[in-house]
Formats: sequence, C-alpha cells, structure tokens
Amino acid sequence: MALACISPATHAADLIEALQAAERADMDHAVARAAHEAALPRRDQAAALWRPRVEATASTGFGTHETQTRGAQFSTPAFGVSNNVNFNTSIRGGTAGRWAITASQPLYNPGRRAQQRLLGLSVDRSDLEWQSARQSLMLRVAQRYFDLALAEESLRVLKLQLDAVQRASTEAKDRFTLGSTPVTDTYETGARLAGVRAQVLAAESDVQLKRNLLADSTGLPAATLSTRLPAGRSADARPRPLEAWLADAQSGNPDVRIQELAAEVAKQEASRFSFQSSVAVDVIAQASRERLSGSGDFGSASNRGTDRMIGVQVSVPLFTGGYRSAQQEEALRLADKAATEADRSRQVTAQQVRSAWLGLSVGAERVHALADGVKASEARRDATHLGHQVGERTTLDLLNAENDTAAARLALVQARAGLLMDRLRLAALVGQLDDDAWRSVNEDLEPVSSPRQ
Repeated sequence: MALACISPATHAADLIEALQAAERADMDHAVARAAHEAALPRRDQAAALWRPRVEATASTGFGTHETQTRGAQFSTPAFGVSNNVNFNTSIRGGTAGRWAITASQPLYNPGRRAQQRLLGLSVDRSDLEWQSARQSLMLRVAQRYFDLALAEESLRVLKLQLDAVQRASTEAKDRFTLGSTPVTDTYETGARLAGVRAQVLAAESDVQLKRNLLADSTGLPAATLSTRLPAGRSADARPRPLEAWLADAQSGNPDVRIQELAAEVAKQEASRFSFQSSVAVDVIAQASRERLSGSGDFGSASNRGTDRMIGVQVSVPLFTGGYRSAQQEEALRLADKAATEADRSRQVTAQQVRSAWLGLSVGAERVHALADGVKASEARRDATHLGHQVGERTTLDLLNAENDTAAARLALVQARAGLLMDRLRLAALVGQLDDDAWRSVNEDLEPVSSPRQ
C-alpha cells in the first residue's frame, strides 16, 4: 500500500526527445503533415495534363429513326439513272446501340500550360508550408520546454529558500528563548516563512500547468516529465553580422517565399484568361459504330453506320459576353494584391530579424552580467551569514540576502533560456531551423545538480 502511494520517478527529457515525441503527438503538426501529403499528387496531375487521353463510350436502348428524301437521283447498272426519286425509311421502337472510342493529344494550349505551372507552384508552396509548420512545432516545443524548465527551477530555488527561512526561523526562536535576540526577529522570520510557503504553493501549481502543456504537445506522461536547464555555454557565441541574416531571410524565410509563390500563382492565374491562352490545338482520333433495328411503316428494317476520323482540332472562343475579360481583370488585380503582400512580408520579416538579432547580441552580454551578479549575490549572502553569526547583521539582513541570491539565480537561468530561444527564432526566420540547429541548442542543456521535486 505504501509503494502504491509513491509518485513515479521523473524523467529529465532533452529537447531531441521532446521534439521526436511532439512529431508523433502534436495535433497541429499532424494536420500540417496531412495537408502536405495531400498536395504531393499534384505533380502527377501536372504531368498528366500533356499526356494523351483515351475515352470509350457505349450505349444501348430503344430508338426511332425515320427519313424522307424527295427529288433524289437513283442509279443502278441494270435500270440506269432515275431522277426525282422519293426515298423513305422507317424504324419505330427498335433496339439501338452505339459505341465510340476517342483519343486526343494536346499540341498547343497555353491555358493548359499555365494550369500545369499552377499545379507545380501549389506543390512548392505546400513544401514551404510544411517547412514552416515544422519550424513552428520546434519553436512551440522549445517555448513550452523552457517554460517548464524555468518553472521547475523556480520551484527548486523556492524550496531551497524555504529551507533556509525555516532554519532562520528556528534559530531566531532559539535565540529569543536564550534572550540573545529580540522578539521582532521571530515575527520577521515567521512572516517571511509564510510568504515563501505561499510562493512555493503557487510555483507548484505553475509547474503542473506547464508540465501539462508540454505533455499535450509531446504525448509524454505529465506525471514523469521533467526538463533540463541551459548551461550557458553558448553565451560566448556571437551572431553573424545583421546584414548577412537579413539577406538570408529574404531568400530563405518560408513565409516570404510563400508570399512570393502566391504572387507568381496570381500572375499565372491571370495569364490563363488572356486571348492567347484561350486557343487550343489538339490531335483527335475517333472511331464509332451505330446500329438500329426494328420495324416501321415498311416492315422490318435495320440501319448500321461506322465512322472513323483522325485530324487536328482547333478551338478558339470568339465571344463570351465579356466573361473571360472580366475574369482576367479580376486576376490582374489579385496579382497586384499578392505582389504587395509579398513586399509587406519581406518588410515584416526584416523587422523580426533585427529584433531577434538584437536580442541575441544583447542577450549574450546580459547573461555575462547576470552571471557576475550571481557571484556577487552569493558573496554578499555568505558575508551576511557570517555577520549574522557574530551579531553584526540582523536576521532580516540575512533573509534579504538569501532572497536576492535566489532572484539572481533565477534571472540568470531565464536569460540563458531567452538566449537559446532567440537563437532558435533567428534560425527560423532565415529558414535554417533544422535538426542540426536543434541539436546545437540541445547540447547546451544539462541536468540540474540538485534534485527537483
């Protein structure tokens, strides 16, 4: 019974494990994968547009066929030539049948060529959307991973602080009992202890929420999920010049390329409605046979006919009532709109690259400054602890020093995590957030030295 009450041991997953699990479990990623796979057959559709087409038709049923011919000329070897001959046929309610085979091969069709390009561009766009979806998944997993890591670290530091305040509270009570400290020290430590306990409860709730969010994305069991913290080894790395990142973003950013493809698609769509694209030339071959047999006004009768034809068919729409020109006008306006949206996408992406680059550049210096601040806070805490032992520092001074040290540690961890996120965001903005970039960030993680609860 006692064993059943023990919570399962937590497993410190790294970013690679979290991403692999998310690729299987994340619902948004599954939708993007299905959309990408649905678009792939369009390449085959584009190739099939210029292949021959063969169609067979057959029909059977009941039919009536009557003809009346007046003033015909009739000739036979035995009777010679007869003029003004009347010739009538009649079949009513007879059995009818027909079959035909038609083959066609397009020779010249600008509209079909434009449609082929549209299908190819749609597949290219689907590839870019899939790349963007995977980058979004990586950023989403990384953000939730670091949110959980920071929440767990905050809880760990608060519990260490709680232990320190509890020791200070016990010591203050003992000293008050011995008469070496005033009663205010016991009140101060008691109030601080209650406040830290409240913070621990809030931090535990925050950890649970963050753990559930990461579990939803990865499918890993929330009860056993834990994370690793950034070690800060990448803080010494300096990003490339801003101009290089901006150039890469213009050529590699998936969203920019998607908008550029959308502009190209709009141009191709407009070209489909031009007069030149309306002309079509095809090679046509056809063979058919018809049969009708039954009885009519002149007794039993039967008609049979066989047709064969091979040649070139030219199709030119002469007048559509203005419909085609109106379609072209609309498509041209949509092409202008798509081109403007592509320009806007380039501008927005450039702004995002500048922001991420500055965050990465300033973030590295901030990490170094905060690391120095942690060392100074720890030295101040140790000095305050020693001063408290000899009576030169109050209990409140000691508690404040402990609190400042904990805050400095958390700020350093947050800055390191923010630096890694800026690296990932900058890589995504230039279309370079791939498995290599992911492994590089993962190598900067390390387990927490003290056990987490």
